[in-house]
Amino acid sequence: MIDTHAHLDDRKFDSDREKVIQTSFSNGIEKIVNIGTDLKTSRLSVQLSQKYPQIFATIAVHPHASKYFALSTISELEKLSANPKVVAIGEIGLDFYRNWSPREDQEKAFKSQIELAFKLKKPIVYHIREAFEETWAIILETKAYQLGGILHSFSGNVEQAKKATELGLYLSFNGTLTYRNSLAQEVVKNIPLDLILLETDCPYLPPQQFRGQRNQPDYVKYVLEKMSELLNQPFEELEKITTENANRIFKFQN
Repeated sequence: MIDTHAHLDDRKFDSDREKVIQTSFSNGIEKIVNIGTDLKTSRLSVQLSQKYPQIFATIAVHPHASKYFALSTISELEKLSANPKVVAIGEIGLDFYRNWSPREDQEKAFKSQIELAFKLKKPIVYHIREAFEETWAIILETKAYQLGGILHSFSGNVEQAKKATELGLYLSFNGTLTYRNSLAQEVVKNIPLDLILLETDCPYLPPQQFRGQRNQPDYVKYVLEKMSELLNQPFEELEKITTENANRIFKFQN
């Protein structure tokens, strides 16, 4: 299994990060993609990827942090991108649920980082919350879909999912798939298997049986178990498919 979206640099792992990582690898996790959300976490993600052969990094400024985005930010991200373990630009996008940064700052940072992704020829990891139509308009306007990408922690509806998959974008599912009455359960039944990915978004969004606790990479198996039940497909077959999908979009190099 591959956890395509983790935040192992988070302070919630400070007391036992090494143990969590080694436990995950012992429990069937093949690779982990650690996600940058600002310059600091992007640097930490790259550092983690240097320490562990099975960990890869993405670099970016999250919409929450986009009010701090500056011209110098792009050059700093570009420097980090020189590391071969950096596999994508992300997570970037729009978040109109929290609105922790002004909308115009979010859009400016989003478009600037799409330009960087084109320059670096890297796929994009998208963060979209309460802003699908606005995000989608920018993806179409910039033709960002040409780079390939992932709609992480997909929380849209079936119609929105089909828009994304028709342009070859991947949808990633985490512990929310296991929540009662989750919209994601209907979405996952209506998209191509070759565009489905697994993630945890740890330490956030743990599966139902761990609600209120810290999430971790090996809990991705509970997402896969739920997916297996929903799609009436063998666990091992979906494990193989989702792993192949992750290897394809990220073009992993060990």
